[in-house]
Amino acid sequence: MQFKIAVVPGDGIGPDVTREAIKVMNRIGKVYGHTFEFQTVLAGGAAIDTYDECLPQNTIDVCKASDAVLLGAVGGPKWDALPGNQRPEAALLGLRKSLGLYANIRPAMVFEQLASASPLKPEIIGSGLDIVIVRELTGGIYFGERGEKETELGHAAYDVECYSVGEIRRIAKIAFEMAMKRKKKVASIDKSNVLLSSRLWRKTVTEVAEDYPEVELKHFYVDNASMQLIRDPNQFDVICTTNMFGDILSDEASQITGSIGMLPSASLSDGSFGMYEPVHGSAPDIAGKNLANPIATILSVSMMLRDSFNLVKESKAIENAVSRFLEEGYRTGDIARGEAKKITGTVETGDLITSFIE
Repeated sequence: MQFKIAVVPGDGIGPDVTREAIKVMNRIGKVYGHTFEFQTVLAGGAAIDTYDECLPQNTIDVCKASDAVLLGAVGGPKWDALPGNQRPEAALLGLRKSLGLYANIRPAMVFEQLASASPLKPEIIGSGLDIVIVRELTGGIYFGERGEKETELGHAAYDVECYSVGEIRRIAKIAFEMAMKRKKKVASIDKSNVLLSSRLWRKTVTEVAEDYPEVELKHFYVDNASMQLIRDPNQFDVICTTNMFGDILSDEASQITGSIGMLPSASLSDGSFGMYEPVHGSAPDIAGKNLANPIATILSVSMMLRDSFNLVKESKAIENAVSRFLEEGYRTGDIARGEAKKITGTVETGDLITSFIE
């Protein structure tokens, strides 16, 4: 099979980690007889430096013409002084909106070999952790009306949280469909004791749940959910929530796993198209130093093969290669935790995982 992949390396360690992920994909192609055609385009700070804008139209066009998008990371202090709509991070919002990527899928799992890296006690983590956060991605406060005005207490700024029934229904459906393939549990996170938008969220999710009688639905206020993730993370299976709440809770969940450098994500539209990226940021302080952990990006490629291309066997081969890497005692610096392990850099990690693909 042939697939066209738009590659957006981005900033900081983005080029470092996407390079290793491409290496893994080329190995998959060789072993399983597929062809992956890569086209690199710019977004974020790299695009600002080259084109004086964070998201050129050419980047959007190439992404739309591709079967999937592989994204590294964007942003860095170099561009912090720019206005909000011109900063590198605005490219992410623009890509999600332009490509119709309304569902962000963020697994938070603990590899058995890395259980000791979690900051939580072993009796809380148990035998492992396997949570998926389904975050609405193109609505809510990040895309709502915004502005500035004068008040009695001086100059003020505002951002509006707004959700339609259609937006809530489609993200809830993805969460319930995912739960049907897992432990059949959905936790819907809102703030309906205060926010009118959350009351509509809760009402609509409850209505969608009627189509999935096998799935257990529980509602949580976001403040309680943030505490429960620490107190008893294994009570959760699939978490469904809004754009802003999902942004915060998914980062909290990533830290429970021990390292944000291990976690992939997918942003999906209707159909099979998706953009795949690691959860971590651009980490410009270690860019180009062969220190970044590429495993989150490599696992994002595994998600791409499974969710966009239906290459289940190939996806599993990547996961098995990562497990073997860990089983044989290899560790990047961020997951070594001071133990006597074989410490590997970005390139060596990619080389080893690539060699383990069978």
